[in-house]
Amino acid sequence: MPKKLIAFNTIISVFLSTGVVLATPPTFQTVTVAPAGHQISIPEQALQVADNVFDLGVGSDPVSGDPIQGYAIVHYKRGTAGKSAASHQNGGSTTCYTYIARNIKWKSVENWVVNPAGSNLDDAGVLSVVTNGIAKWEDAADGVVGNSVGYNILGGGALTSDSLAAGTYNLTNEVEFALLSEGTIAVTYVWYNLFTKAFVEWDQIYNTFYPWSLSGAANAMDFDDIATHELGHSVGMGDLYKSTCLEETMFGYADYGETKKRDLNTGDIAGVNKLY
Repeated sequence: MPKKLIAFNTIISVFLSTGVVLATPPTFQTVTVAPAGHQISIPEQALQVADNVFDLGVGSDPVSGDPIQGYAIVHYKRGTAGKSAASHQNGGSTTCYTYIARNIKWKSVENWVVNPAGSNLDDAGVLSVVTNGIAKWEDAADGVVGNSVGYNILGGGALTSDSLAAGTYNLTNEVEFALLSEGTIAVTYVWYNLFTKAFVEWDQIYNTFYPWSLSGAANAMDFDDIATHELGHSVGMGDLYKSTCLEETMFGYADYGETKKRDLNTGDIAGVNKLY
């Protein structure tokens, strides 16, 4: 697959629908990522357009010339960071599901890679969690869980020891562990084609500032719990913040030892079913 690089860090975000800037661009600290050594940060000019969702800007696909829109969705530890005062993406909704962007979904299947370096977790265990997490969302896409009927949305994956560049639009769907700022558990990046209304890439970064566990340990972030939530973003689901949606996998905050998001709840299932 050819590389397609778009420097979102150098593009000023725009709102194609209204042309109105809704928030002052926040400033984010650039942090050094181990082990690859590349820099991971949300661009300073990124605009917060919903609760913990940042518009990365619009770039032109170097092959098709189509405009590509990027977003970063930040998953915070409970009690460390709040929603934006200006935007509540599901504040008036009576349902426990929402989407990153209206009517945007995957229309073709792509594979993905994961590099567990820095997680201190078993490599095979990390691959299994991501694979099974994707399967949960794909299984629920027909509205019924556990009936062996669903959709192939995110394709298959493989382990890699290659240095990855998660957070960069390069048409490789990448999962890695890296050092991010305290308070941030993980970040999922998605890009979609503004003409075709189809996702074209997803990346994820899990913060090595926190200890990780595959067994629900009380003093660590449970990778299955967090990854199932993040993979919801990868298929197109948005965060929830209403107290009535606390039990949903897509509820926007998490903490040490949490495992309830390993399994999709009724709102999660209804949402992915409606989307696909």
